[in-house]
Amino acid sequence: MRPLIRIGTRASQLAVTQANWVKEQIEQAHPGTRVELVKITTKGDKILDVPLAKVGGKGLFVKEIEDALLDGRVDLAVHSMKDVPTELPPGLHVAIVPVRETPEDAFVSVRYAGLDDLPKNATVGTSSLRRKAQLAALRPDLKIIDLRGNLNTRLEKLEQGLYDAIILAGAGLNRLGMQDRIASLFTPEQMLPAIGQGSLGLELRMDDHELLEGLQVLHDPHTATTVAAERAFLLRLEGGCQVPIGAHATLEEETVRLTGLIASVDGTTILKDTIQGSPQEAAALGTRLAETLLNRGGKAILDEVYQAS
Repeated sequence: MRPLIRIGTRASQLAVTQANWVKEQIEQAHPGTRVELVKITTKGDKILDVPLAKVGGKGLFVKEIEDALLDGRVDLAVHSMKDVPTELPPGLHVAIVPVRETPEDAFVSVRYAGLDDLPKNATVGTSSLRRKAQLAALRPDLKIIDLRGNLNTRLEKLEQGLYDAIILAGAGLNRLGMQDRIASLFTPEQMLPAIGQGSLGLELRMDDHELLEGLQVLHDPHTATTVAAERAFLLRLEGGCQVPIGAHATLEEETVRLTGLIASVDGTTILKDTIQGSPQEAAALGTRLAETLLNRGGKAILDEVYQAS
């Protein structure tokens, strides 16, 4: 392994924590290698007063980092997989997928233990169309209000009493050592996670064979298989990270089980189904499930969402 590796990362506390974890893993596996972080501000980090769905979800948190990869300013990028578009720039690939953190969404509240404990007309903060739709289906009485900003900003708004509860990714809270802020986790049956939620992706140049070989120690085939199924579902739907779709795959005893969802933003229509097959056909399962839901009315739902955004 080369003596110096530069990791491109967003500058948020969570992104830096994730990149530092990768840095530690590399330096532990390759004692002669030094890893440094290069913090890069992305378009998604700059736009804080508009829901992401309104500015287009594809590549908002990765494009500037990918530009740095392509022009050689960094050797490696660490992304949250839920932020990574299904189509990457020529010459780049997400070749390493480390072991996954929890994919579930977290219910976070100062006063309430879970969704069922919220009083009628309680306010819940989230800007995710996927979460909004599923929340509205579970509790049509709730007032669901947009919530932007980094994780600490969102928690501060909760503490200030602007919301009765907020919904965050459980993985981010766990990685930051904030497990105590999680009142409860939604099961995937209650709220299907975002595609790739809880997993990291290490993106690098396709011609950098030396780095690819040196990073294999971080790769988790189990996570890579389940994420591949979820991302194939996303690819077939041509969806960004800001559309009301979700998917969650598990791998047990050589069987991939994939559940996918397309929902109307108001939660009145929820299309959901499950498919299973071998690990070798993970991507094909994602494609097949997407086509099933599209044919069942999902295409009309997504067309409406794209026209509104």
